[in-house]
Amino acid sequence: MIRAVLIIAILWLPLPAFAQGFGALARVLADDSSLSSTRNGVELTLALSQAVPFRVFTLNGPMRVVIDFREVDFGGLPEDFNRARAIDTVAHGGASTPGWSRMVLTLNTPMVPEIAAMQTDDTSGEAVITVSLQPVAAEVFAARAGPPPGIGEILLPVVTRAVRPVDDDGPVVVVLDPGHGGVDPGAVREGYTEADLMLIFARELRDIMRRTGEIEVVVTRDADVFVPLPTRVTLARAAGADLFISLHADAIAEGRAQGATVYTLAAEASDAAAAALAEQHDRADLLQGIDLFGSDDEVVSVLLDLARLETAPRSSAFADTLVEAIGATGLDLHARPRGEGAFSVLKAADFPGVLLEVGFLSEGGDLANILDPVWRARMQAAITGSVIAWAEADAVASALRRQ
Repeated sequence: MIRAVLIIAILWLPLPAFAQGFGALARVLADDSSLSSTRNGVELTLALSQAVPFRVFTLNGPMRVVIDFREVDFGGLPEDFNRARAIDTVAHGGASTPGWSRMVLTLNTPMVPEIAAMQTDDTSGEAVITVSLQPVAAEVFAARAGPPPGIGEILLPVVTRAVRPVDDDGPVVVVLDPGHGGVDPGAVREGYTEADLMLIFARELRDIMRRTGEIEVVVTRDADVFVPLPTRVTLARAAGADLFISLHADAIAEGRAQGATVYTLAAEASDAAAAALAEQHDRADLLQGIDLFGSDDEVVSVLLDLARLETAPRSSAFADTLVEAIGATGLDLHARPRGEGAFSVLKAADFPGVLLEVGFLSEGGDLANILDPVWRARMQAAITGSVIAWAEADAVASALRRQ
């Protein structure tokens, strides 16, 4: 009885319940901020009084790393902040876009962002942004330099929101998550990496979805950077995701795999292949020293289970719609196109999500299809159509549930 009362009390708390409001200007917390050399590169740690959107990219001539923030007061930054040998100067102030602040690191050796992450304290609302820079050849830096298309946002703020159905009065908010990136290339075949292929696929899919006028799209990464799995989920929550789609093109170590497969979350994998894929995806984060499995107290566990009672069937409904749309387009489906697994990136309780293997880079797999722009356009059209069809059905089902 006491536990039930406690759960009800927490459910009625305003969201975010334990963090400070986001209206005030974020301030740099000097004691926990640093810019220092590491064994292999440079690490920027910036502690802020609250989470804010930020984006990262590089520019050439001179070599710079640019970090834009949604308005930050840098007044607390200490004079001796820069202790990194590879950083000549640190400048900060207003960005060219109104409402944004900018930090510019001028480099004396070519380096690119390999890890970009943000963690937020649920109690205080304070946030810590970490950007790790790794050295590269000058020609590699030059090739990767430049802002993402449309100054695409690589990372977004941490904001908690309640479980909600798709809003039939506004666009569907879809978060596309191109798998892997940076130090984690994913599957590799014939010189192509899963990370690069899925980034291209996600950018093209974003453009197609936006042209419908019915879908608002956010990507978890818009550059070749490593974004930890928990951060990807955080970004989706920050964007107010109605739907989360993680995009992959893995390789199976044994046997041949071909055709698209759609996975939803389950405590245990539906088959050996799903178990192997979940292990591959999660291991990348574990190698970066990130613990994905922090212990929850009993109340939080119960709340998550309650939320999943609503989101799990909605995830399954979208997965079924997506499989049907891909099949109707005449594209290849795996012999078992629907699977389940304990994918960490699908463990958010407050919005539906699926993991789509667009194809496989295994021997005899789908590399030629993924490299074909016509094939990609057909697959992207199928995905876009399935999102619109699912959103319409979900809005109807939600209305019925509320009656």
